[in-house]
Amino acid sequence: MPQVETAYEHIVLDEGGIPVIEGANTKVVELVLSIRATGISPEQLHLELPHLGLGQIYSALAYYWDHTDELDADIRRRREYGERMREELRQPPVVERLRALRGVIVQRPDPGTMSSGEDRIVRPQETS
Repeated sequence: MPQVETAYEHIVLDEGGIPVIEGANTKVVELVLSIRATGISPEQLHLELPHLGLGQIYSALAYYWDHTDELDADIRRRREYGERMREELRQPPVVERLRALRGVIVQRPDPGTMSSGEDRIVRPQETS
């Protein structure tokens, strides 16, 4: 199935109806999440991803702001899917035992919270 053009220059819908930057294989939500995660400006993102032009970046952001409900729902689905996979694919017990032997404790975030979802490594304090 061919890509479908949108009213936004540089933005097309892929075979699954997902908005992508034409010719860049970059989804609009991926670009938005990059900016949210790092807090960088579109100009800084262009320096980080030189294969994307400023026009492409701003067009993707315009598409996002005009479709926030739809794309935020997609972001939530992606996050929930990632959390489910993380729960299902927990570390094997042997990994947890080896970390405990090294004195390293991995604290996993509560999937019900809005945390970044990253593990925290905590070293137990030694007693004297």
